[in-house]
Amino acid sequence: MAIGSQNSSSEAVGGQDVTTLLGRGSEFEGKLSFEGTVRIDGKLSGEIFTDDVLIVGEGAEVKAEITVGSIVIEGTVQGNIHAKRSVEIRTPAKVRGNITTPSLFIEKGVLFDGTCQMEGAASQEKRGVSSIALSATS
Repeated sequence: MAIGSQNSSSEAVGGQDVTTLLGRGSEFEGKLSFEGTVRIDGKLSGEIFTDDVLIVGEGAEVKAEITVGSIVIEGTVQGNIHAKRSVEIRTPAKVRGNITTPSLFIEKGVLFDGTCQMEGAASQEKRGVSSIALSATS
């Protein structure tokens, strides 16, 4: 299995050093919780929990309920995403599921099938939560 920690050779992604990698050809089923930045390039099904950063690489297949600080998606994700800080969906990503986050970026050409609820700590306490529904296809 290609799960490993990277030290001096860690890859920088968006200013973040990847500390752990689930590489191409690997498969994981279960609950994943971690600190730091994790990149998934293989297949994962189950649940993911972190206050930090998850990167779903191009070609990755994730079927999970995801609770993260931030997430960058270039592969395929099926499941609901709750991000405390941000969600970034880049081409050629495919996301099927509902997203809850205070900050959302969707690049042109991605497939997003679900709803998005934009919430931030201040707006949630004072004004309630606003909701939008999106369906973006290429």
